[in-house]
Amino acid sequence: MALAPFSRKLTLEDAAHLLRRTSFGGTDAQIRALVGEDARQAAKKLLSFDQTRAPGNPFDPSQAVTPSAGIELTRAGWLFEMLYGPHPLREKLALTWSNHFVIGTDKVRNMPALTQYLNLLRANAAPISFSAFALAVAQSPAMLNYLDNDQNKKGKPNENFSRELLELFTTGIGHYTEDDVREGARALTGWTYEGGRGDDNFLQTPRFIFRQEQYDAGKKTYLGQTGHLNGEDVVRLATTHPQAAVFVARKLHRAFVADTPDEKAVAGSAETFRRTNGNVHAVLEELLSSETFYSIRGSIIRSPMDFIVAAIRALGGPALEAKQIIGLTWTAGKMGQLLLQADTVKGWEGGREWVSDSTLLVRMQLAAAFVLSKTAPKPRVIPTSLVLLGSERTLLRAALDGLDDKQRTYLTLISPEFQLV
Repeated sequence: MALAPFSRKLTLEDAAHLLRRTSFGGTDAQIRALVGEDARQAAKKLLSFDQTRAPGNPFDPSQAVTPSAGIELTRAGWLFEMLYGPHPLREKLALTWSNHFVIGTDKVRNMPALTQYLNLLRANAAPISFSAFALAVAQSPAMLNYLDNDQNKKGKPNENFSRELLELFTTGIGHYTEDDVREGARALTGWTYEGGRGDDNFLQTPRFIFRQEQYDAGKKTYLGQTGHLNGEDVVRLATTHPQAAVFVARKLHRAFVADTPDEKAVAGSAETFRRTNGNVHAVLEELLSSETFYSIRGSIIRSPMDFIVAAIRALGGPALEAKQIIGLTWTAGKMGQLLLQADTVKGWEGGREWVSDSTLLVRMQLAAAFVLSKTAPKPRVIPTSLVLLGSERTLLRAALDGLDDKQRTYLTLISPEFQLV
């Protein structure tokens, strides 16, 4: 069954909950503007983003003099967009997909390839066709490089991408065989890219090409289908496998509902995925306006990026110096989330993995730097309890009422109530 819709009009706390989950939080005005809205209409509006970017982004990786500098500028430019961009849900979804279709800057050191990859995630943040999205990612130079399919040739198949297409991108373990991996690799032979190879060419734009002479044109059997299958066939069969709907739905529920999602609710979203032929936009619209979404609160531990962006946005988006933003990308790495460099191809585990004595200490230090230190950015607003905690009626607010604005904001930022959404 599809997910049951949220039946009542949004209250103040409902609106705050929606923006905390989807947009790194919202301003007092943004929250109040949603009160009385129909949940479905509110979800539609949030998902109607375009590709407009934040003005004045100072980070341009094309101006880098080394690959390492370019990677640093790429990370900082993405964080700038999350902090100040007009479409935080688009960026949150791009971050989610970067943890699904994982690449890493330990191997991908070409700036145009990284830019292409990020633009692809943004353009397909809420795609109407998961299959088309997966195909575009599979043919991106960043992915071809990272999972070695550019080395996949007839007679010398490389199975890396073929394996992760099934294990990490579509069906998950237990729904394919080693024969499927081998046959998939054969079908994906000839997919490679030209240009931009090596550190000397890190600013040269690479492009996908198909080398017919490296393609294995023989018959293959893949996920129960036999024929002269090619790379496009393999991606289509993997992304339309019945289990892919469950696998992708669970990722979306982990991103927007709970670190440990309810499997019956996941099955409901999977049904919508199948019924709409992999329309992720439709799945998200239903999910973000469902009873499931609004009934489960405080069930996601903020990731390091979510914590940083939510804190700065709660302060009204004060202007940070370029050096500070670059520093924040590395601080997020100390907390376990270095952009474009997950620990493994599986991505960040999230949930309780974000929490340890050391990472919580860094969060406390960051909160102090944002609010209490002599070099703290000047807030454009004093964040209210509604903005920080999603409610005007919390026990924490009553406990902090006697403190000044800085003390109250700092203690709220380090509280469990802020850390959980």
